[in-house]
Amino acid sequence: MQAILLAGGLGTRLRSVVSDRPKPMALIEGRPFMEYVVRGLSRHGVTDIIFAVGYKGSMVEEHFGDGSRFTAPDGTPLRMRYAYEKELLGTAGAIKNAGQLVTEDEFFVLNADTFYQIDYGRLVKLKRDAGLDMALVLREVPDVSRYGEAVLTDGRLTGFNEKSPEPKAGAINGGVYLMDRRLLAEIPEGRVSLEQEMIPRWLMEKRPLGGFVNDGYFIDIGIPEAYYQFMEDVRKGVVVW
Repeated sequence: MQAILLAGGLGTRLRSVVSDRPKPMALIEGRPFMEYVVRGLSRHGVTDIIFAVGYKGSMVEEHFGDGSRFTAPDGTPLRMRYAYEKELLGTAGAIKNAGQLVTEDEFFVLNADTFYQIDYGRLVKLKRDAGLDMALVLREVPDVSRYGEAVLTDGRLTGFNEKSPEPKAGAINGGVYLMDRRLLAEIPEGRVSLEQEMIPRWLMEKRPLGGFVNDGYFIDIGIPEAYYQFMEDVRKGVVVW
């Protein structure tokens, strides 16, 4: 299977501790953070990776190359390619740009600066069994008011980025998607947000979107505290290579 890794952000909040490289390339025990993400994907049969890159994207390509140095845990060789952004395109714009390299009917999309331990096969089964155009992974948080709530009803997405006037527990977007290739044609050219524009639009159009709430390990290394936390979790074996 194929996956697009969104690695084109500027990573400004992490610059105070990681200033010489893109955020997803921040080193963890001698390996770029993104290697842990790729390793997690390859455990579940994703062997064709498309990096959507922008800021210092050549550093990503120099490290990963064509993927021939990397293999899945079962020994399957990986394939890696690159879609460069000449300007910031937003999440959906970056997906459309990288989508030129997608050849399969469905593909994963992940934020390259987050690590989420999930069963990707479960997402595939859900999407196919329910006939969804897109399936996404949600996560529980104690206060959705900081993010915007995502609402599932019998496995179907019925609300997204819904604002809560007061703190309450609930589910939010986990930033892992399995998309139909045909959705690429519906994303306009230029800078477009998946979360703020396309998903709300598809919901209004009553497109079949769904997902599940996952309780696996999750971290976004966008701030120094989280970056150091992930380092510590790898050292302690909380995150296994």
